[in-house]
Order: sequence, then structure tokens, then C-alpha cells
Amino acid sequence: MADNKGLTPRGDDFSAWYNEVVQGAELADYSPVRGSMVIRPWGYGIWENMQKGLDGLFKDTGHENAYFPLLIPMSFIEREKEHVEGFAPELAVVTQAGGKELEEPLAIRPTSETIIYHMYAKWVQSYRDLPILMNQWSNVMRWELRTRLFLRTAEFLWQEGHTAHATAEEAQAETLQMLGVYRTFMEDWVAMPPVTGFKSESEKFAGAVHSLACEALMQDNKALQAGTSHFLGQNFSKQFDLKFQSEAGQEEYAWNTSWGVSTRLVGGMVMTHGDDVGIIVPPRLAPTQVVIVPISRKEEERVAVKEKADQLAAQLKHDGVRVRVDARDHMSPGAKFWEWERKGVPFRLEIGPKDLANEQAVLVRRKTFGDEERKEFLLESEAVGGMSDRLELFQANLLNAARERREANSHRGVNTLAELQEIMEGDGGLVYAGWNGDPAVEDMVKEKTKATIRVIPDQEFKTGEPPRRCVGGGDAKMEVVFAKAY
Repeated sequence: MADNKGLTPRGDDFSAWYNEVVQGAELADYSPVRGSMVIRPWGYGIWENMQKGLDGLFKDTGHENAYFPLLIPMSFIEREKEHVEGFAPELAVVTQAGGKELEEPLAIRPTSETIIYHMYAKWVQSYRDLPILMNQWSNVMRWELRTRLFLRTAEFLWQEGHTAHATAEEAQAETLQMLGVYRTFMEDWVAMPPVTGFKSESEKFAGAVHSLACEALMQDNKALQAGTSHFLGQNFSKQFDLKFQSEAGQEEYAWNTSWGVSTRLVGGMVMTHGDDVGIIVPPRLAPTQVVIVPISRKEEERVAVKEKADQLAAQLKHDGVRVRVDARDHMSPGAKFWEWERKGVPFRLEIGPKDLANEQAVLVRRKTFGDEERKEFLLESEAVGGMSDRLELFQANLLNAARERREANSHRGVNTLAELQEIMEGDGGLVYAGWNGDPAVEDMVKEKTKATIRVIPDQEFKTGEPPRRCVGGGDAKMEVVFAKAY
């Protein structure tokens, strides 16, 4: 049942809550084209800050941005058998342009490995031309049957990195490095701590030798694949003749990687931190970190209160805080408060005539942690001067809360299918269990519980005592993490 603000509580229907809160916070709306979305300014502002954070991390690790075409010849897609089989059901294909039938159909990129490695083959002759470390920010299209804003849409925005190396070892190191970059970003910027590790064969990227992933736990205890990094081996290099002369004078095929995250991260942010009021945006991602609402009932008070609000905003801007003064005169203060709460702005400052007289401001937190007060009356100097520290603490507290929730809903030492079923029929979560490596067991678990192997966890996340029993019976070869997933 919806509350008096019209928002379905998370505990009643998490899916309905998500759809309502995404639109209520003005992150996105449905487009006239089936499965597509319009990203509104508040949502796009969050994505821009995600781009900014990630782009800096990419460049710090030596990567450069480039751009490759949206349209890819179908013959390119078809060269790598596993790749085309993986994407064929989702392809959107252009067969007519300029008023006539095309000689060769063109796929709207579902991903860009094929066109990029075709171009790399033109640019690489010698080991001296390697490595190539490129990333592109772009859109892709995958004709999804079931869509949900940000999480799964026919068209979405993303970044895709593609690299070429002289050795397998160098490419594998790149794959691990970029997984680490994603994890750092998700923790430090999104405050969404993932579990990392390898994908099983059935879950890996089509055309990869192996895939690694960041899997984050949402508040409904489902996992979200938030980012992936793939070691492609020489599969695409051989199909696109991406060869180079080695230092020893031998002709060899390059070794490739690809890695990507998308606007799905915005959905992950919502489901990690949102509450029954609306979304909560981590300060590093918030387009507006502090909103100042001047409050005045009399015309003669309005100018002075607005001037004070502008003055405080200027001081905050000087300190690097993203701040907005909401002086709209057609809305009541209460309506403004509700709008910014719904949009998840971390802090609000209220300034009225009494505050002006007392040289104070009212500080309101979007979310409290520990013994924090939601509303405080502070001297102006204290409210403004301590804001940068408050924002950093808010960011850290969000991460800690998400990490504690993940661990509280992680089930270790699960030995039988019955135990796994009981957890999945209950509250769900991340289930650490043994697996014998047999895809038939993986399929059986999925059929009976709707849970899939999200990752074969990295050492950091493994249970101290390795599981000896496979959930399908017999001896286990490895520990895996099962969960229901988006």
C-alpha cells in the first residue's frame, strides 16, 4: 500500500517502489519507443558525475578515450561464432537507408569488439605499437524483452574499454586491474560495495576466455551485476587479423581485453541507498550536494533572506561544494523540502528571518547514522565551514551501512540444496556454497531456486574453511556465490 506521499514502501513491493522512486525523483521517464528511456537532468547529472569519476581512474591507468561507429557490418558480428550466438537475439539491424535496401545489413552496436579490433588491425604492425589502451563513452542497443528503467533497457549509455597487448600475461593483468578500478569506483563513489570474482562458463561474456565481475547486493537481497572485465585471449584478433611482429621477429596475434559499466549503476545506486521517502544520492555523485531554502512570509523579509542564502551559497561554492539556492516563489517551503528529499540531496540548509537575526541556519540531513540529529540549529560559520567534512562523513557512512547490510545477508557454509532453497524461498541474499564445476548442477540449482552463480569469489571474499560438499551432492571443487539476480 502506498503511503500518504504516493510511494509504495520497499517492504511491500520492492519492484513497484523502484519504478515509482526513479520517476518520482525525476531520474528518468519512459520513451515512446518500447523499452527505451529518457534520462532527465537529475539522472543525467548523476551519470555525468559517474563519468567524471571513472574517466579520471581510466586516465590514471594510462587509457585514452576514442569513438567508434554506431553501425557495424553484420559480417563483422558473424565472424566470431560464440559472440554472434550470444548477441543474435538482442540485435537491432538496419536493412534500409537512403530510400533503398542496403547491400549488407548493419547491426546497431550491442558492443564494439568487432569494429574496434578491425580498426586495431589497421593500426598495429609491430610490438612497438602495443599496448593499445582505449575506452569509449557511447550508447549501445540490445533488444531486451523485459525492461526496467536503468537496469535493463533497449538502449543504454555506457563505457567500453578495449585493449590489445603483446602477451597473454599482460592482457590478464589488465583484466584484473580494470576489475579493481571498477571496485574502487563502486566503493569510493557509489558507496556500493561489490563482491568480485570470476564468472562461471555459462555466465561469461560471449566470446571471452573468461570474465570477471562486480556483483553488488541490493536491498531486496538480489544481486546486481554492476561491471564486468573480460580476458578475450586471441579470439577476436584471429578473426580480425590483428597481428604484430614480435621483438624476436615472429608474427603473432595480439591478446585482447574488454571491460564495461553502464547507466545500470544509477539503478544500483537507487536500490542500494533509497528509502521509503525517495532516493539517497552519495555526495560524490550528487549534482547538488546542498540545497539552501530561504523562507520568508513577508515581502519585506524576502530580499534579506535571499541575500543571506546567496551569501552562504557563495561560501560553499568557494569550498568546492555543489550548492543550489531554491528561491522559487510559486512553491511552499514544505513542497521544496519534499522535492529535495525525494531527489536524495544529502543536506539542506533552511534560512528564515529568525535565523537571520541569530546568524544561524537550520541543517537537515537526508539520512542520519548513529546518534546524529536529523535537524540541527547551527551558527552560519559552523554550518558552512564544516560542510565539506560532513559530506565526506555522509559518503563514508553510506558505504559502511551498505557493507554491513551485505555481510548481514551473506550466508556461508551452505552445504545442501535444501539449505540453499530455504534461503532463496525466504529473504534471499548471497549464498556461499560448494560446487563441483558441473554446468548441470548449475542449471539444476537455477531451475529449483531461480538462483545463479554470480561469481567464483576472489580470495578476499572466500569463506575461511573451503567447502567440501557440492550443493548438488558429492565433493566440491570450488566455492561459489549463488543469488537471485537482476
